[in-house]
Amino acid sequence: MENPAEEEAVGEGFDGARAAVLVAGLRRGFASGRTRSYEWRAAQLKGIVRMIDDKEAEIMAALHDDLAKPHMESYLHEISLAKAACTFALKEMKRWMKPEKVPTSITTFPSSAEIVSEPVGVVLVISAWNYPFLLSIDPVIGAIAAGNAVALKPSEVAPATSSLFATILPKYTDNSCVKVVEGSIPETTALLEQKWDKIFYTGNGKVGRIVMTAAAKHLTPVALELGGKCPVLVDSNVNVKVATKRIAVGKWGCNNGQACVAPDYILTTKSFAPTLVDAMKKTLEKFYGKDPLESPDLSRIVNAKHFRRLTSLLDDERVSGTIVYGGQQDEKHLKIAPTLLLDVPHDSLIMKEEIFGPLLPIITFNEVEDCLDFINSKAKPLAAYLFTKDKRLEERFVKTVSAGGMLINDTALHLANPHLPFGGVGESGIGAYHGKFSFDSFSHKKAVLSRGFGGEAPARYPPYTPQKQKILRGLINGSIIALLLAILGWPRG
Repeated sequence: MENPAEEEAVGEGFDGARAAVLVAGLRRGFASGRTRSYEWRAAQLKGIVRMIDDKEAEIMAALHDDLAKPHMESYLHEISLAKAACTFALKEMKRWMKPEKVPTSITTFPSSAEIVSEPVGVVLVISAWNYPFLLSIDPVIGAIAAGNAVALKPSEVAPATSSLFATILPKYTDNSCVKVVEGSIPETTALLEQKWDKIFYTGNGKVGRIVMTAAAKHLTPVALELGGKCPVLVDSNVNVKVATKRIAVGKWGCNNGQACVAPDYILTTKSFAPTLVDAMKKTLEKFYGKDPLESPDLSRIVNAKHFRRLTSLLDDERVSGTIVYGGQQDEKHLKIAPTLLLDVPHDSLIMKEEIFGPLLPIITFNEVEDCLDFINSKAKPLAAYLFTKDKRLEERFVKTVSAGGMLINDTALHLANPHLPFGGVGESGIGAYHGKFSFDSFSHKKAVLSRGFGGEAPARYPPYTPQKQKILRGLINGSIIALLLAILGWPRG
């Protein structure tokens, strides 16, 4: 039977004391050992799959309430990916859980060695508002697959989805080992005051630093899935019609630009820019019509605060004159049309901070090489995109540009491949997940070396005579003769 105090901990008035009660309950659940079994892990993941199937309409409704997200986007980018993560983990989990045999060295002969994946323990997942269903449940899937007890803190900026999680997740999973905590800054602060075995945070760098600071007090490891200004380099050697469609769907078709992997700015040559801008305009009008503010296929800006942040970027007098398409705004309905800007000043605010919205600057240079230099002069992004038919340029881009992930001739799709790690580098994050990388993120890789009682080498033990030192040096250097002498027990003194 559930402890009433623990049930109370996830309700109103959640503070440090109640956070401690919640963590203590999760630790009891983890200490019982049940989360370590394959059967428990599989049962939770199957429960999440049932939840997704049973509650698909409610999930879509919550996403629409929070972001006016089109149903097609909700299904493609959140519901289907969450279900795929679950089914992939169910298919592969037994293999992931098996100890990995590794070679041994001559110095430990005879012996066997393996790497055992064990759960880190009790983990905290703090999720983001832009993909509030997927970015909440995906790390939870990884934590459960790895055998942990987990507390989920959904984003309060997406209140409908947060409330839905608090209502439905306990009905489909083991509520003694999987908890949901709703709330805002006070509740998150109370959770961060506790000692966790890992903290997984998705969001921005400012809060990421707060999470890291809190984790440092307990030497708690963290995974930070952040963002950054994801560049798109467009070479003149492309199918411009296809390229603009893929850029547009990766920008405005991903939550109207409110996505960590959405293209943040385009780089191209001055000679190719007119062709690219013209093609982008035609694509956008085809996708969203002559009045994009009326399009049902564009998400709204999440709230008034973010709407004002985005409009202030456009209000900069040095930026407003660079708009070549779009710019329409509807403050009442929190809508901003897809907006193209050509050659905004490099030192303007729109080029300094992550845009996270429907504004897309296009920056031009004389040569493609200058575009590469510009990318490398900035903080390392979460994703970097290149459109080209030039294989040499592709090789140079992959080799010289540092980013969390890359995609050639498309945008955003790399995160849908469960065999690829998804995560940042530098300012764009720490750690990676998706597929087995999620399992590994929430696992400790324990080294295990096993020896029998045979194979004694007297040269290993004091007193360290010159003969013993000679044999030990030989063993360390891989000498077969030294190994044979050690096996034969020489020297015997």
